[in-house]
Amino acid sequence: MEEHNLETLLQHYREGDQAALGRIVDQTRVPLYRFIYGLVRDPHVAEDVFQDVWIRAIKGLHRYQSDRLLAWLFRIARNRVIDLSRKRKPDYSLQQPVASPEQSGSTLETFIPHKDRGPGQHTQNHELALRIQDAVDKLPLEQREVYLMRTEADLPFKVIAQTQNVSINTALARMQYALRSLRELLADDYEALLTQSRTS
Repeated sequence: MEEHNLETLLQHYREGDQAALGRIVDQTRVPLYRFIYGLVRDPHVAEDVFQDVWIRAIKGLHRYQSDRLLAWLFRIARNRVIDLSRKRKPDYSLQQPVASPEQSGSTLETFIPHKDRGPGQHTQNHELALRIQDAVDKLPLEQREVYLMRTEADLPFKVIAQTQNVSINTALARMQYALRSLRELLADDYEALLTQSRTS
């Protein structure tokens, strides 16, 4: 997604093209929703937050003067999720990405058993998925945000840095710390992840 396209659409919207707003929402839906869902792990809550982000964004568009629309939207989402996190207990999701360079692009769904696998394999995969999710939950909030924005929303580090209002080097460092922590937390499971991915 190119930020300047969003800014062009925003300008069209400000000039009276109502359809431009719908195109902005459509273009930001996947990365924004994935980020929110990765933090709240509930599709209904994620959809509510996504809609709330846009309600707040539309109300604030007349004050928005930056050229970083996507980062601004993620910042609104981040603040809303932080507010909600004080009121909710975390849930578990089997759609969380696996954190290792060798497993790039793999999600926990990779390890959900196929229908031809037995109940013992299903139990093993489910427990492994929960351990991975638990490890992600243990990350400090800033690292978990970077991790989710990168793995779930596929955002470039420039936008991640803008969203967190930090330098690109800080965003990169947070991602490295997150991956290192996850590898340490999942050290006992790492070989099992590699073995299962080779046999899937």
